Amino acid sequence: MRGNFTDETLRDVVSHFQLYGDVLTITPYGSGHINDTFRVTLDLAGRAVDYILQRVNTEVFRMPEMLMDNIERVTAHLHQKLKETKAKEPSRRALTLVRTIEGGNSYIDAAGNYWRVYLFIERARTFDVISTPEQAFEAARAFAGFQNQLADLPSPRLGETIPAFHNIQSRLSLLDEAAKSDVKGRLSEVSAEMDFVNAHRKEMMRLIEQQAAGEIPERITHNDTKINNVMFDDETGSQICVIDLDTTMPGLALYDFGDMVRTATAAAAEDETDLSKVESRMDLFQALVRGYCSEARFLTRAEREALVFSGRLITFTIGVRFLTDYLAGDVYFKTHREGHNLDRARNQFQMVRSQERQSAEREDFVRSV
Repeated sequence: MRGNFTDETLRDVVSHFQLYGDVLTITPYGSGHINDTFRVTLDLAGRAVDYILQRVNTEVFRMPEMLMDNIERVTAHLHQKLKETKAKEPSRRALTLVRTIEGGNSYIDAAGNYWRVYLFIERARTFDVISTPEQAFEAARAFAGFQNQLADLPSPRLGETIPAFHNIQSRLSLLDEAAKSDVKGRLSEVSAEMDFVNAHRKEMMRLIEQQAAGEIPERITHNDTKINNVMFDDETGSQICVIDLDTTMPGLALYDFGDMVRTATAAAAEDETDLSKVESRMDLFQALVRGYCSEARFLTRAEREALVFSGRLITFTIGVRFLTDYLAGDVYFKTHREGHNLDRARNQFQMVRSQERQSAEREDFVRSV
């Protein structure tokens, strides 16, 4: 649950971190919907210095200690990689956790809220929507580079902050349960959508089967590869840092690429009801492929051969999740109108159809790259 925190409460939280200077302002920041995020501005000997303060949403992330341990290990490894390559401005190229006064990676207040602080990345911004192929190229390059840097993260295995997050077998099981229960009596409204799901069940098991057969390896992945999780340099327009690491955990590289295809190539909003406007843009898909393959040097042949399929898989998976929530009574995704989740599901399934129509052309392009 998102909280309403007084200025006094926030200043008290800030006092538990190793920050120097006098707090000037603490204001809400960003467009995220999960955690509470604030920009903290301090006066340090006459110069304004900013930090990012966040409260972790423990209703979504039920194992916050594991989550913060993941982030601590990931950010430390990224900074080690930047040091090894003598990268310029390393504090702008990876998130940096600020320690608490006691030396921990997070502070737990009296109400049990988990708080963390990052360095604020100056002279950079995020975008909510991709507007050019150049942005798509840079975003894909950022996430591929992120995977590349974490390919040799030492053991132990990172914890799963949201188990089975992109696992289609698990998502289909939840849909079947919601359909069987039909708590809101909505099953009769979605026969066409259930037919679409059933027609695609076997095909969508492909990556799970390939992983089980040892053909596709587990990797460390971001798992939320929207463009607004990449920061772009104000001056050059190039990607500079991947942010929002809460879902960084073991997964398949193809889940990250597939989610980029789903979110970046959409010609219409995720809840557009005029399905004639819903399609996956080829020019942005091609830009994603070029950007991703320029950095993803770890890809196996099997992974490269599944790049096109991964877009359909993740789009289908999100459609299944929207349909499941509609049948369950809209208990997970926020809705703003009657039938909102059903509209979203239909939209995603239309995006799958668009990708299917372009499948042969997309496969040819990937082979050419």
